[in-house]
Amino acid sequence: MKISEIIKNQGKSLSFEFIPPNTPIGEGRLLERINRLNTFSPSFVSVTQHAGPNTLERTRRFVGKIHQDTALTVMPHITCADPGKTELASVIEHYKGLDVENILALRGDPEEYGTDAFDGKLHYCYAADLVKLIAGYNKFCIGVAVYPEGHPESSNLGIDTAHTKIKIGQGADFGITQMFFENFHYYQMMDRFLQDGIDIPVIAGIMPITDFQRVERYAELGGVELPIPLIAKFEELEDPYDVIQAGIDLATEQCMDLWENGVRCFHFYTFNRDEAVTKILDNLAPVFGINKSN
Repeated sequence: MKISEIIKNQGKSLSFEFIPPNTPIGEGRLLERINRLNTFSPSFVSVTQHAGPNTLERTRRFVGKIHQDTALTVMPHITCADPGKTELASVIEHYKGLDVENILALRGDPEEYGTDAFDGKLHYCYAADLVKLIAGYNKFCIGVAVYPEGHPESSNLGIDTAHTKIKIGQGADFGITQMFFENFHYYQMMDRFLQDGIDIPVIAGIMPITDFQRVERYAELGGVELPIPLIAKFEELEDPYDVIQAGIDLATEQCMDLWENGVRCFHFYTFNRDEAVTKILDNLAPVFGINKSN
C-alpha cells in the first residue's frame, strides 16, 4: 500500500529504518529483529542505501527478502550517486517487478560518495531530478528527506524550504525528517511549510541515542544541533547501559512532546537494533494507542 494512503486512511504512521546487512547470516539476524518490531504493527519499513562496494545490490536483495518473507510494506532508498543515470531505469523496474509501491528518493551524502558523484552527466545532481524520473512511472509513492534545521548546504531556511517545494512539484508525496533533538526546529519547519503552501505529510525522524559518539558524528555532518544539556548529560555517562537508558528516556520524552503537539507520524532510525526502540514504544504504547501483537 502507498504510504500517503496509509497516512490518509489511518491519520498516523509508525515506521522503522534498517541498513542492509553484508552477509546472509546478517540478513537472517536482522529479519529476526524486524519480526520482533513487527509486533508493533508498523505502517512500513525502509531499507537504506549508502556508499561502498555492492551496497546497491545489498539494498535490492534485502528489500526483496523483506517483501518475500514478511507481510510488511517495504520502501527502498535510491540515491542520485549510485546508480548512474543509465542504470536507474533497471533499478526502478526491478522494484516495480517486486510490486514495491514506495521509494525514498535521496541525493546522497557528499561525505560518503564524494562531490564528483553529483556531476549532472553520469549522475543526477539533485533529489528533485530523481523524484521527477520516478514520478514518470506513475507507479510509486515517493518520499523525500526534509531538514528541520535546514540542509547543511542551504544558505538559509527560506532557500531550504524552496528546495523542498521543488521536490514536491516534481512529484514527492511525503517527507521524512533528518534526525533532530530540539522539537521546536520541527515545529518551526512546519510553520514555514504551512506559509509556503506545503501540505504533504511530514514524518518525524527519531534517532534513539545508543552510541553518543556516533550520533555526534552524524550531527556534525548533517548540521544538527545537539543541545548543551544533552551533551553534558551523555558525556557524564561511562557505562554503555546508562547511555542506552538515557537515550530511551530522551526519545520517549521527545516523542511525547511531539504527540502532544499534534504529530502523528514517527520514523525510527534503528541502526539495525530493536532493543531500544522496543522499550521506547512500550513506554509510548498507552498514549500512541499501540496494541502490541504476540
